[in-house]
Amino acid sequence: MADEEQNTNEASPEEPKKKSPLILFGVVGVMMLAEALGVYMLVSMGGPSSSQAEPGLVDEVDEAEQLTEVPLVEDRFINISTGRVWQWQATIVLQVKNKNLDRVQEEKDKREAEIKEGIAEIIASAKDRQLREPGRETIKRQLTAYVNEVFGTDSEGEPRVEKVIISRWLPSPLDF
Repeated sequence: MADEEQNTNEASPEEPKKKSPLILFGVVGVMMLAEALGVYMLVSMGGPSSSQAEPGLVDEVDEAEQLTEVPLVEDRFINISTGRVWQWQATIVLQVKNKNLDRVQEEKDKREAEIKEGIAEIIASAKDRQLREPGRETIKRQLTAYVNEVFGTDSEGEPRVEKVIISRWLPSPLDF
């Protein structure tokens, strides 16, 4: 019997069992979820109730300020600045605000030959490197100055032509 008591004495002090790590992960996960929910509630209460614009506040595009393209010239022009004869096929278009469209169209129809001659003079007197610029900046600048001279300014003092666009610009030698 003494042996039995000894066995019971040894078994009676209970050893602590190891707890599962899943419980710890579960507690941390619940705390993080509660924190995220709290931050969400705090942000949603402090922000605006809706982010839709009111219909009266949206800027409407003024029809008179919209741009329209007006074909100016589609022709071939000669340049001999390199000692060789080069022919440049050009299509030139103007961007004009709708409020100036009628005046520009009327002036273009009245002075069509004069405008072609002015453009021919600009291209004929240009240097070869100006004609071959990738963005054609020099030619565009000269054409813009010329069309602003031809079409003038509107009642507000702004040029009637907003932009000169060279949509086709093809060189070809004529002296085979």
